[in-house]
Amino acid sequence: MISQQNVASIDYAGRDLYTQEKVLNSAIIAADISGGWEEYLEICDAFYADEVEVSDGTESGAVFGRERIRPLLLKFLVPLHVMAEIGGLAIQIRESPIHGDSADETHSAWSVDLTGISGRTCKLAWCALRRWADSRVIYERHYDQHQTGGPLTGDDLRLSPSPAYRI
Repeated sequence: MISQQNVASIDYAGRDLYTQEKVLNSAIIAADISGGWEEYLEICDAFYADEVEVSDGTESGAVFGRERIRPLLLKFLVPLHVMAEIGGLAIQIRESPIHGDSADETHSAWSVDLTGISGRTCKLAWCALRRWADSRVIYERHYDQHQTGGPLTGDDLRLSPSPAYRI
């Protein structure tokens, strides 16, 4: 887990845009959702500007401000954490850079593989564009989202309580 001290002590000064992007993406990949969601919130606080804009490419999908993004992150991360810690869901995150031609933005391709205890998988994939100012993300747009495989069901997770929790 990335401690707040470690995240806060990262020296961003003098790093180029692509190095900052690599550090952010590495932190996202290294975080362990089965251990909790707090690490992802720390990453958000360390790398995203207070007035960041995040969008799914639609006008109605834009969210402004880090404080408004945090509840959306929790809405996504908490169920993943529970399914990973209690339900046995295996989660693997991958990222690869996409080289662009703009000096102030980065692009990357992301995928998340969700594998249930049944062996069934669901893969979510998308691309992300980020614009940076100094050492902070000021704009992020997700595009080209797609899913491979159907949604996982209760049969793909450990739903029965462990013996320690039976009444």
